Amino acid sequence: MRVAIVGGGIAGLALALGLHRHGLACRVFESARQVKDLGVGITLLPHGMRELTALGLEERLRAVAIENEESVFFNRHGQLIYREPRGRFAGYEHPELGIHRGTLHRVLYETAMERLPAGSVLIGHRCDGVEQDDDGVTVKLSQGDSRADVAVACDGFNSVVRRQFYPDERPAFTGINTWRGVTRRKPILGGRSYLRIGTVETGKIVIYPIADDVDGAGNQLVNWMAEMRMPGEPMNDWNKPGRVEDFIDIYRDWHFDWLDVPELIRGADTILEYPMVDKDPVERWTFGRVTFMGDAAHPMYPRGSNGAAQALIDARTLADDLAKGGDPREALLAYEKARLEATAKVVRTNRQFPPDYIIMKVDELTGGQPFANIDDVISQAELRELSDNYKRIAGFALEKRA
Repeated sequence: MRVAIVGGGIAGLALALGLHRHGLACRVFESARQVKDLGVGITLLPHGMRELTALGLEERLRAVAIENEESVFFNRHGQLIYREPRGRFAGYEHPELGIHRGTLHRVLYETAMERLPAGSVLIGHRCDGVEQDDDGVTVKLSQGDSRADVAVACDGFNSVVRRQFYPDERPAFTGINTWRGVTRRKPILGGRSYLRIGTVETGKIVIYPIADDVDGAGNQLVNWMAEMRMPGEPMNDWNKPGRVEDFIDIYRDWHFDWLDVPELIRGADTILEYPMVDKDPVERWTFGRVTFMGDAAHPMYPRGSNGAAQALIDARTLADDLAKGGDPREALLAYEKARLEATAKVVRTNRQFPPDYIIMKVDELTGGQPFANIDDVISQAELRELSDNYKRIAGFALEKRA
């Protein structure tokens, strides 16, 4: 069996490694001409790390990442609302890691180059579409066409292959723009915490470390993402340089005794801006010998740190289904049946009840004002249930609390 993988990002490379583990041949076609450490931070949740561990990558990743010990929620006044242990500290078998997206991609790419036969991962090969017949599928490439038994679109949010089957589809934008950066600084709250502060209605920021002691002076690389709803404002361009003056004003008074947020933001060497967009779940991903995976299949809001984990589960599921043999078209349909509705639930939940719904709920109960005692507003048991509900939908709830 020959599998063509369009896109050499997280999903595509994980699929290639999974297929190789089963002894199946594949070729990865990546449009970029160079492999660079692009982007900012990403969190690998335990169910995502489960898949990477199965590929033999846990120790390699832990060496270049930071293991999160806790998740902590604050209102925009810097008051603690709720905290909970994460990853192995919460009783999971696998850790939760904060890592630079480029570092994760480099580990996957280098591993694929080490394990797969020469010529299996090809960069500078832009896909312009696919054509199929009874005998196979042709991937139309800038460097010459390639035939395979099946093709898997792993080419991201702006997937060329998906657009071929859904030509009129548009991103779903609800007026939330985001700005992301990485700042070198001393650890925050011990340097092992994933922080959420505020809401998109009045300003929100997510903060977590992604690399330790980067300069020999104890400084970490700290990833942050500022989010705000801006009614009437146009959607940001995709992944372009951002300007601090476009959003810093809303955080001007966020000087807490444990963190100076404006200082954190201004300390970034580079700021990137993105619209917070997803796409409505579709009825099908699979068209004969072609299917979608990762962001090409189920683009979701970057809330809950779940996009990468879902892509990694996609990759393992499809690799396992193809390894069963038989008609590969049936394997694509089995993969779709297992994953389409499961990921659609995450897309919808990320829109309506993301993990930071905890902060939204407290803001609703307090009118956005400071509180004297959080337990007088809402119980810790209620907050825990809100957190656990997201984990259940996203597929990484613990059956028994540690």
